[in-house]
Amino acid sequence: MTKAFAVLLWAFASLFVLMLVTLPISQQTHLIAGTAVVVAMALLKAFKPTGVWRLIALALGTSIVLRYVYWRTTSTLPPINQPENFIVGLTVYLAEMYCVAMLALSLFVVATPLPSRIAPRLRDDELPSVDVFIPSYNESGELLARTLAAAKGMDYPPDKLHVYLLDDGGTEQKRNAQNIEAATEAQQRHADLKKLCEGLGVNYLTRARNEHAKAGNLNNGLEYSTSEIVVVFDADHAPARDFLHCTVGFFRDDPKLFMVQTPHFFLNPDPVERNLRTFTKMPSENEMFYGIIQRGLDKWNASFFCGSAAALRRSALAAVGGFKGRSITEDCETALELHSRGWHSIYVDKPLIAGLQPATFASFIGQRSRWAQGMVQIFLFQRPFMKRGLSISQRLCYMSSILFWFFPLARIVFLVAPMFYLFFNLEIFVASGQEFLSYTLSYMFVNLMMQNYLYGSYRWPWISELYEYAQTLYLLPALGSVLMHPTKPTFRVTAKDDSVQESRLSEIAWPLFAFFCVLLAGVAMTVFRLIEQPYKADVTIVVGMWNILNVLLAGCALGVVSERGERQSSQRVRADRRCELTFGDTTVPAMIENVSANGAGIRIVGAAPTLANETHLHIRFTPLSALDGDPTLPAVVRRIDHNAGTTTVGVRYLTTDPVHHRLVADLLYATSDRWTAFQTGRRYNPGLIRGTIWFYALAVKQTVRGLVYLYRTSVPARAASPAPQQSTGGKA
Repeated sequence: MTKAFAVLLWAFASLFVLMLVTLPISQQTHLIAGTAVVVAMALLKAFKPTGVWRLIALALGTSIVLRYVYWRTTSTLPPINQPENFIVGLTVYLAEMYCVAMLALSLFVVATPLPSRIAPRLRDDELPSVDVFIPSYNESGELLARTLAAAKGMDYPPDKLHVYLLDDGGTEQKRNAQNIEAATEAQQRHADLKKLCEGLGVNYLTRARNEHAKAGNLNNGLEYSTSEIVVVFDADHAPARDFLHCTVGFFRDDPKLFMVQTPHFFLNPDPVERNLRTFTKMPSENEMFYGIIQRGLDKWNASFFCGSAAALRRSALAAVGGFKGRSITEDCETALELHSRGWHSIYVDKPLIAGLQPATFASFIGQRSRWAQGMVQIFLFQRPFMKRGLSISQRLCYMSSILFWFFPLARIVFLVAPMFYLFFNLEIFVASGQEFLSYTLSYMFVNLMMQNYLYGSYRWPWISELYEYAQTLYLLPALGSVLMHPTKPTFRVTAKDDSVQESRLSEIAWPLFAFFCVLLAGVAMTVFRLIEQPYKADVTIVVGMWNILNVLLAGCALGVVSERGERQSSQRVRADRRCELTFGDTTVPAMIENVSANGAGIRIVGAAPTLANETHLHIRFTPLSALDGDPTLPAVVRRIDHNAGTTTVGVRYLTTDPVHHRLVADLLYATSDRWTAFQTGRRYNPGLIRGTIWFYALAVKQTVRGLVYLYRTSVPARAASPAPQQSTGGKA
């Protein structure tokens, strides 16, 4: 009886919403209703932001979105007997419906995300054995040493922890390559990494051939290991000491649990954050996914493997034949297969690893292209919306994650649509300017309010649009390639340890500058049409405003591809660890204030007159992890500052012994709480109005900066060109 009543209640609610959406009202009444909904949502967010009131606010917003969809569907499409107008208008309409569908999926996934989970603490005799896999291809020995040392230093019984470096850069195939230079390099890498692993007490493992990319490398690791739990870290993802205690406890209570995934936290800014200088001021792009979306997926048992920072049950992997490798995103594909077999997943929203993001815009685009192509391959090969074994909620969750990567198709339509009207006089909608504004403005504001409700302090207004625009022109060819040839894309490792030494334009910046010029031409055309066709001023103004928003977005992207030079090759983080410095015959107490992968900033109370640049010293501190060897880290002084009775020195490590890598890892990665504190410190919600003003002020500033970089790039090029020879009046 209760179930029947619930069904009846939902039926009446659906009928009421349908009546509300289709109710014929004037545009003025609709504008008033839209304004009232925006105000109501703002008040609810200010006073009742959680629980059922959050759902009520989202429901109010949904009613306005549906009214907009109804109006666009029934009143604004150009007639089919005008094919040139109908095709353009239908294309814009379909792009909008894609966005509405993605909003609906987002509402389903993240309307009420789960809070972060806490693993039960197990006794040592209850802890499962763990194999840690660190797959590698072409990463440097220094980078690998830090990750291996951090993995070895995790707080876990030594007899139950086995760390493996899975080296795909030193396979027999590469060591015996026809290219003698490549073969010699692979042989040297094989020898160096094997020696490094022996020094750190970890296992070195390679294979005969480079087959099936990362998935094949991981499956080779499964063949040569036996532990109950398999933990995967990317080569640049170093774990904190508490990683295993925060994850493996879940496996005891749920025998059908196949994975515990944790977020990817990054020590360095991505190219957008670095070039716009927002890394410490604004939540990172990935925090929306790891802070909200994964918790939403977790509610529906659909949190998926992200390739690293996860613990997986060996028996579950064995049940599906190991890591799946048909697509180039083996992580999501593997999770999809396991979910369809009835296995469960858990997401722990606590940063337990610290990694590196691509430093250059070109490598950033390369990474995103691989993600986009891999997710489209899963869409084409696995068809998650039809896959047997998945629940309806899991199908919706996977479709939300996969369909997101089709955003370049919709984004390019929104960018070029105003041009069809401004340059070719094609109708992209059938409505007056006032009518379009009354419906579209209310839809836009409500949409922004709903996004702000869903993601709050995890994503500022307009930032998603910037990230999508900056990627669109580059991901379109990648999407086209995989749609036409689904098996063509191959796995490519993303460069993480590169850097930008001097300020310059990205080598792939030119498409964004060219498109910016096209959008500027649209502004000029808007003015021309207002003068030449004043009787169409209302529509021209609306379309022109649309184009100006695109110009501001495109201008901000010019700053994204204007690469700022970096003085430091690695990011510094707070340490606050007491130590002793020994130089010559002098030993003084000091405080390690900040550390990076290559060096540290150390404060000495009082003067240190015998210290000078290039002085060799030893840093002695108490490590958090148990070490075999002398806990003394050699370093060389690179900088000295005297200020108010203290001396601050910047030092560079001299890592000549495996124990030195263990000490660096202990300083840099041992404590995960500092990463949580860093994330929390930059998470706040500026609000819709203040966030919008901030973004468009940033857009103007970055437009100017991008044009300055373009000028500086073009002037040296002209100066370097040979001067034309003077004519002598004769013929050659």
